[in-house]
Amino acid sequence: MPASLGRFGDARRQAAGIELLARLVEVGQSGVSLRRLGAARSGEVRFGRFLRCKAVSAEEMIATALVRTTGLVAGRHILAIQDTTTLRDDGKQRSLNLHPTIAVDAEDDALLGLVHATLLARDGSAAQIHCNKRPFAEKESRRWLDATRASAALLSGGARAVTVVGDREGDIYEDFALRPPGVDVLYRAQHDRVLAGGTTLFSRPAGWKELGRETIAVPAAPGRRARSVVLALRARRVTLKRPKRNCAAEAAKLPATVTLTLVEAREVDPPPGSEPVLWRLLTSHTVTRLAEARRITGFYRQRWTVEQLFRTMKTKGFDIEGSRVAEGGPFEKLATATLIAAIEVLSLVRERDGTAGRPASDVFEAEQQPIIAAIGTSLEGKTARQKNQHAPGSLAHAAWVCARLGGWTGYYAKPGPVVMLHGMLRLQAMIEGFRLADKMMAGVRKPPSGRNDIKTKMPNMKVKTQ
Repeated sequence: MPASLGRFGDARRQAAGIELLARLVEVGQSGVSLRRLGAARSGEVRFGRFLRCKAVSAEEMIATALVRTTGLVAGRHILAIQDTTTLRDDGKQRSLNLHPTIAVDAEDDALLGLVHATLLARDGSAAQIHCNKRPFAEKESRRWLDATRASAALLSGGARAVTVVGDREGDIYEDFALRPPGVDVLYRAQHDRVLAGGTTLFSRPAGWKELGRETIAVPAAPGRRARSVVLALRARRVTLKRPKRNCAAEAAKLPATVTLTLVEAREVDPPPGSEPVLWRLLTSHTVTRLAEARRITGFYRQRWTVEQLFRTMKTKGFDIEGSRVAEGGPFEKLATATLIAAIEVLSLVRERDGTAGRPASDVFEAEQQPIIAAIGTSLEGKTARQKNQHAPGSLAHAAWVCARLGGWTGYYAKPGPVVMLHGMLRLQAMIEGFRLADKMMAGVRKPPSGRNDIKTKMPNMKVKTQ
């Protein structure tokens, strides 16, 4: 796990953050109530004080996570994937929403960590000025640009390139026009924008020549079954005109036009009764060949990673929605800590095949690794599929151990986030058992004052660790 959620100006608060993060992983599948996290009354009170402390902030947790992520990006092309999910909703007008940005390697799919996160409290009962009449800085939609700007920090960590990826809600002119230097963007288009020359965005690809086709697997979604899809790919540069703004001063802050590439991926011969897959992707990358178009659709499909993250945080995983911790600060901090813990779990899923070659130290402490290796040996079966094919000390090796502890047999489908979380909870409990046993045996090995070494009285004593 990460060394710390943050320092918070005090060593005791830093230690409480480290303990809270560890407990989230240990008991997260059972929910994130303070009583369960604390294990005892003293722990419940300690975590409650930690979350209520004004010196402890979600902002520092996020900043600490970004520092750790920045240390892992050198030489990589990073996809900074962002999206919004609802954590609490009263079904009427009040809700609390989370907008995280995560770093994924564009080439080996490794989930490296958190980049940015924003918590948004919405109250529909309060009178508000219509969004069209508010400055951009006062709109909720600015969170997309804030995340893009925060992603520029990855370049200072040595990232070879950074591409911010988002779905249709992020299709905002400011996101294209005000992106930081060196940061590329990729959003699925939602608006049929007016182009320079008077035509509209969605009408343009009809006259373009196909670059080629690709076949992809589209995952299941509400109202849609998983299926194999053939996509016809077209791409060309387009110049967007600045949209009208009610405030002239706001419009003046933006360039009159922005030139991007539109990649259209349209399903060929969809099954009867199915809605055809149609992606209109706006990006700052140049696309002129089939390989480049497939690269862009591949980047966009990585957006599924953030959906897996939300699933891990919610009912199928940590069940953050079921927490009874009060809002107004404590819940927001707990949600941020849960987000960081869920990223650690999902990073194991992404590395289950060892594609990225990541070391176990990216997630686990050095002293835990010999224990993980010993547990892994005990889990191996007789067949090749029941053997851990990954080298000890690698994150893939630890992921295999977690998957087996979570109920995966080595056969059938690959382990997903829920199985991996179950296994990680069991692994952490077993690691803690090893530590307690080691402390107990250290006490046994130490001869009492004025007495003979206990080993002389119990020469045949053995410790069995399984």
